[in-house]
Amino acid sequence: MTIQQIKQQLQDIRYEEWIQMKSTLSQDPRVGVQTLIRQKELQFERERMLRSDFERRLTYERELTRAGCERIVGVDEVGRGPLAGPVVAAAVLLPEGFYVAGLNDSKKMTKTARDAAYNQIMEVAEVGVGIVESGTIDDINIYEATKLAMMEAIRQVGDADALLIDAMKLDLDIPQQSLIKGDSLSVSIAAASVVAKVVRDRMMEEYDLTYPGYGFDKNAGYGTEAHIEGLRRLGVTPIHRRTFAPIKHM
Repeated sequence: MTIQQIKQQLQDIRYEEWIQMKSTLSQDPRVGVQTLIRQKELQFERERMLRSDFERRLTYERELTRAGCERIVGVDEVGRGPLAGPVVAAAVLLPEGFYVAGLNDSKKMTKTARDAAYNQIMEVAEVGVGIVESGTIDDINIYEATKLAMMEAIRQVGDADALLIDAMKLDLDIPQQSLIKGDSLSVSIAAASVVAKVVRDRMMEEYDLTYPGYGFDKNAGYGTEAHIEGLRRLGVTPIHRRTFAPIKHM
């Protein structure tokens, strides 16, 4: 076979098949073939590391399952810090056997990886999304607005045996664990983080069409230099949080 033919054959090969094929390819003296072997070995090693990391971050879910919980819901929010736009929370109940390589804290993922993970989550999981707009944030403060968004997201998912929540405690009669940096510790919270971020980012891209000049499609409402300059030139929009500095001083 040519090196190109071997490369095509290796493209979607399973690990068990690779073990058998590798022993044959190892006898091939061509430099290109030996390079393909090293590349494939590195690929499988990366996949093993991603799978191992994913399994590690199922620890809390498995502990709850052993305690008799069946419906374990991960909860997270996005948008507590921006100067404009809503706070968005997501609640996600993942099915048994769910796996997305590289699923993590949504802020650590690329946009392409987030969008792909979002599509997979929405296809198989039970998902709820809570959205609290800037006016309500100003009325009740961002902390209470975040709790409100989370509780709405949980309500949409329905009956839950236990909640895994990123750094929050909710006034709900449901067993819950609050985990600091939970989106890095729990797959369920990471999934909620991805859903919340994708939903909010897409909302802010729509707002950018309605209120151009602030860079909402790029900064998602956070206080970047372009956003602050937009505020100076164009003033405050209806989606700005008027209790947040520097807007409250304008």
